[in-house]
Amino acid sequence: MIHEAWQRLEGVDPLSGAHGGPLSRTVKLILDPLVIRPLQHPQCAGSVVGADGAVLLASLLYAAGDVLSETARWYELLKRVRRELRITDGHPQDRYFQRCFELATTGEPRDRATAEHILRALHGTAHGRTTRDLREHLADPARAARLTELIDTTWTRRERTADPDPARTAALITAVLDGAGADVAAPLAELTARRAGSATGTSLTDPDRVPPARRLGLTERPAPERPRLTASTMTFGAPLDRTVHERVFTTLRAAADRSALPPLPALVTEEITRGCAPWGLTDETLRVTAAVGERLALGLRPLGAAPGDTAAGRALNARWRREAYVLRARRMLIRPDAPAAGPDDPLHRIARELRHPWQGYLRRLWARLHGRDVRQAPVEASQELWDLLDGVARSVILDHRTRVRRALTVRMTRPDTATETDTDTDTETVNA
Repeated sequence: MIHEAWQRLEGVDPLSGAHGGPLSRTVKLILDPLVIRPLQHPQCAGSVVGADGAVLLASLLYAAGDVLSETARWYELLKRVRRELRITDGHPQDRYFQRCFELATTGEPRDRATAEHILRALHGTAHGRTTRDLREHLADPARAARLTELIDTTWTRRERTADPDPARTAALITAVLDGAGADVAAPLAELTARRAGSATGTSLTDPDRVPPARRLGLTERPAPERPRLTASTMTFGAPLDRTVHERVFTTLRAAADRSALPPLPALVTEEITRGCAPWGLTDETLRVTAAVGERLALGLRPLGAAPGDTAAGRALNARWRREAYVLRARRMLIRPDAPAAGPDDPLHRIARELRHPWQGYLRRLWARLHGRDVRQAPVEASQELWDLLDGVARSVILDHRTRVRRALTVRMTRPDTATETDTDTDTETVNA
C-alpha cells in the first residue's frame, strides 16, 4: 500500500529506490515515525491493512507530499555540500533524513550557506569520535597490544552465571510471552532478579548447548570465542563474532549526536567489557530481553501451519503468514524446480531464510539491544519489552518486502541496470 501511494508523489526520487518505492530507511526514519505514526493511527499499523486503514494511510502520505518533496530537495542539497566539504563520516541517510524532514517542516531557507552550517554543526559534534579517529586509535601498535591484553584478561575473568532452576526460568519466560503486551511485570522482575538473562547468555559459550549459539545465527563458530580487537576487513558477520572495532564502528555510525557518547578510549574499553559479557551485553534487563527473544524466535514458523506455543508467537506467526511473499516462498519450496527458483535467486534466498526465521530475528534483536546497552537504556516495562520484540518482527518483514520488490523489479528490467545510487543496506565492507 505504501509503495502504491508513494509512486503517486512527485519530487521524492532522492528518497526512493530503483524499484520506485521508498527506501527502507525512508520508511524507518521518515514515514513510520513522522508521517504514518502507527501508534496514533492503529488502522495503519498492521502488516495487512483494512480498507479504512488503506484510505487513511494513502491520505497521510498525500497530505505530506509537499513536505516529503521538500525533504528530498534538502537531502539532495546536503549530499551535494557534503561532497564539496569532503565529509565521509556517517551514512548520509542515517544522519540527514530526519533533519531534512524537520527543515522541510519548519520552512528553513534552502540555500548552500544554510546547508553548510547544518553539516558543520552535525559533524562538528563528533569531537574525536569519528570512524577515522577509531581506526587511528586502534592502529597504534603499543595501544593495540595493551587493548589485546585487556581483552584476554576480561575474557578469562568473564562472568559465568549458572541457572539453578532452568524449569522455573522457562515457565517465567512462557508467562511473559503469553502476556503479549499485557502487564507481565511480575515474571519479568523475577527473571531479572534471578539473573536469568546472564545464565542463558553464559550458556551460549557451551558448544553442547541446545540449541547451540551457531544454530541461533549468533556465531559462525561452534561457540562464541574471545572477541578480537580488529580484522583486516569489516564484514559485519554474526553478532557474537564481531570485533571490538566493528562494534564501536556500528555505535559511531548509528549515533545521531556523538557528543553524547563517551570519549573514544572509553567507548573502546566499554565495548571490550561488553564483548566478553553474557549475550555481549552488560545490562541484565537487556540480557533477559535477549533470553525472552530467543524463546520467541525459536517458535516463529512463517512457512508452517502450527500456530505457536505462546500468545506472542501466535500473533507474530499469524501476521507473518499473511504476507504475500511468504505465500510465494512456500510455493517455491514446494516446487524447487519452478522457473527462476535457482539457489542464487533473491526470492529463493528469502525462502531459505524463512526456513530458519529465528536467525534473522535474533541478529536484528541483538543489534537493537546492543544499541540500548551503549545508550544505557534498559528494558523495564512490559509494554516496552513487547514493543521491542514486536518491532523487530516488523523490521524483518519490512526488509523482506523490500528485497522481494527489488527482485521483482530487476526481473522486469535488465539485471545490470537495476541499481541504487544510494546504497540502502545495513552491511558494508570497510578497510579496518
